Amino acid sequence: MKLTFFGAAKAVTGSCHCLEVQGRKILIDCGLQQGKDERDNSVLDFAPNYIDYVIVTHAHIDHSGRIPLLIKEGFQGQIVTTRLTAQLMSVMLQDSAHIQEMDAQWKNQKGKRAGRPPVEPLYTVEDAAQVAAHITTAEYGQIVDLCPGVKLRFVDAGHLLGSASVELWLEENGVEKKIVFSGDIGNINQPIIRDPVPLQGADYVVMESTYGDRNHNPVTSYTAELAKIIDDTFSKGGNVIIPSFAVGRTQELLYFMREMKKEGMVKSNPDFTVCVDSPLANEATKIFSGDLRGYLDEEALEVVKEGDKLFTFPGLMMTESSEESKQLNLDKSSKVIISASGMCDAGRIRHHLKHNLWREECAIVFVGYQGEGTLGRHLLDGAKQVRLFGEEIAVNASIYNFQGLSSHADRSHLLQWIQAVKDPAPQQVFVVHGDAPVTEIFANTLREMGLSAHAPLYEEVFDLAANKMLAAGVELAPKKGSFTSDGSRPSNAYHELERAAMDLVAIIHASKGSPNKDLKKMTNQLRAVIEKWNSVG
Repeated sequence: MKLTFFGAAKAVTGSCHCLEVQGRKILIDCGLQQGKDERDNSVLDFAPNYIDYVIVTHAHIDHSGRIPLLIKEGFQGQIVTTRLTAQLMSVMLQDSAHIQEMDAQWKNQKGKRAGRPPVEPLYTVEDAAQVAAHITTAEYGQIVDLCPGVKLRFVDAGHLLGSASVELWLEENGVEKKIVFSGDIGNINQPIIRDPVPLQGADYVVMESTYGDRNHNPVTSYTAELAKIIDDTFSKGGNVIIPSFAVGRTQELLYFMREMKKEGMVKSNPDFTVCVDSPLANEATKIFSGDLRGYLDEEALEVVKEGDKLFTFPGLMMTESSEESKQLNLDKSSKVIISASGMCDAGRIRHHLKHNLWREECAIVFVGYQGEGTLGRHLLDGAKQVRLFGEEIAVNASIYNFQGLSSHADRSHLLQWIQAVKDPAPQQVFVVHGDAPVTEIFANTLREMGLSAHAPLYEEVFDLAANKMLAAGVELAPKKGSFTSDGSRPSNAYHELERAAMDLVAIIHASKGSPNKDLKKMTNQLRAVIEKWNSVG
């Protein structure tokens, strides 16, 4: 009864863990490494034909993106997931495969001129199409006899439509253990999907820690604030450009747009046009508009019961072809354009930025996390000029950032989730799916709560029956960008300081509307701290 960590160990992406029970090998997720976590996605850490099952927590590519490669290299087993994850995974893996093919084509065009040998895509669209034949689905709460010695149950994780935490009951040589894989734990009070369902009791927990060192900034009224931005921009004759992740966040936006139109919140143009310019987002929206019994929150259910559509409304355009996309920028009437990618690093959004960034009357609205080094982060950091398609583009448009929007639980809600599980306390909590310093900070917090917690390394092996480590893992060297300007790695103490600063910002936002005397007192206390540290410097 062993657990091996093959991905998202002191890293945010590439989730992949392997259970061995009664001779069966079971992967929990098989995701792509992305961004600074990427090493070599083409190299699997195990022989695919020896894997018997893959359990998928949700459809995001950092949890499912290497499954076509697994099949391509010999996996013949069964993939188990929820019904909605299976549907979303189908379109997302097809899109990922298309990107792999296009990347290989681009590299080969350049490589041929340089005399380099051709490269193959990680997998093809044809490879991605093979995934469906291996999938078996289960609904939330259904107990599945996976194989001798293993039962599983999916529980709503509240992160993405169909996302799940996984409970597994294991038995081998008379020893019984329960292990929980959190998957990605969702934020609370998100539209459409339900809050994460609390779990109770486990011998072992493998837990994500994406925001284990900070809380989200509060958002008072997403819909009202966004409607005001649209209204102000339209009154000036501009467009509102929203870079958005195609699956999840785009559908959330459409849900809000439907509400704005129903309530007449955009006064300057109540019948405004909303264009979704992303083939992947359009496919995902069809799935979000399908049979969602057992997946929707109460508010969304009420909308459906009243006969309204969740994601369609008058004035909605869903573009498919590149020609339709180009026409959006030739039409001079004001509109909202929602397009991918969410961090502006690829896709059609870059064309819309090229045509609108330089216009003072336009607005760019960010509704998701912008990674370091991305075009989106450069714009949020105040770039005055950016380069797009070989051309320097001035940044004159208004830039907005809805920081509180996240599909991930923040630090407080992660702690709330584990509090429910810790009755009785697990033998071990393995902290994964977070930047290396964050996993250590969060594991230390859990230890302060009296839990046995550990942030495993890549390829660490743990004996679940004996509750002991069998093989130490390997600390992977961080990629460029993981160090401070003087070449040193940021210390845990520094990250603790950052976390405290973020908590302070959250307190300040929450104090809006408090009595003036209380605000003045807080201001004076903060100024005293600032003056003290300025004098030390």
